[in-house]
Amino acid sequence: MRTLQIITITLSGLLLSSCAIVRPGEVGVKQKLGKLSEKSHSQGPVWFNPFTTKVIKTNVQINDIELSLSLPSKEGLSVVAQISILYRIDQNSVPKVIRSIGLGYENIISNVFRSASADVCSKYFAKDMHSGMRAEIENAIKNKMAETLFPQGILMEAVLMKSIQLPTGLASSIEQKLRAEQDAMRMVFILQQEKLEAERKIIEATGTKDAQKILSEGLTDQIIKIRSIEAFIELAKSQNSKVIITDGKVPYLVE
Repeated sequence: MRTLQIITITLSGLLLSSCAIVRPGEVGVKQKLGKLSEKSHSQGPVWFNPFTTKVIKTNVQINDIELSLSLPSKEGLSVVAQISILYRIDQNSVPKVIRSIGLGYENIISNVFRSASADVCSKYFAKDMHSGMRAEIENAIKNKMAETLFPQGILMEAVLMKSIQLPTGLASSIEQKLRAEQDAMRMVFILQQEKLEAERKIIEATGTKDAQKILSEGLTDQIIKIRSIEAFIELAKSQNSKVIITDGKVPYLVE
């Protein structure tokens, strides 16, 4: 009975040691007697012979490498930047990555970035890295890195230039230029408002002048007489006592 228990425990231990669990976001590759299999295994259990084989597990999720380094500019200045490199391993290329690069591929990616960023940033002025051209520079670096890393099975997701520190003198010049541009835009807006107000006053004055001209041209002697008669008629309808003094043209009312 005791012998049976020992055998059962031994078999259970061997059974457990011959199974590797590949978690979500990982890929497992068997290595038998030093030879790497071309087949990769996604999440789930992977059975193998523990005496001749082992399972190498690799993360295939998007990973992030943070770097802080000085980038050269077209005018020969150094721009300090915080860089974030987003990458992942192609699931179908895991055996090739392990075979050609190994599991220390982060150092390879960092070195490729340093070379690619130097090539790309040297074509741009320092102020471009702090302006709307930053996205263009990031994309150019990513494409440059992909030329080297994609054939190796490493996929570039993004290159992000986060914190950009320009040389002190250049940063002050850019701030002064931006301030001057904002002041100029503000002045243009004020002048436009003043111009619109002036046009409004001209239109208003022209309308008043035209109205007075039309009114004066329409007040003929006949019309004045008719209006006077109408005024007399209205006065006659009133019950109040009144004295009317008139020259026959324009009525004056005294109560």
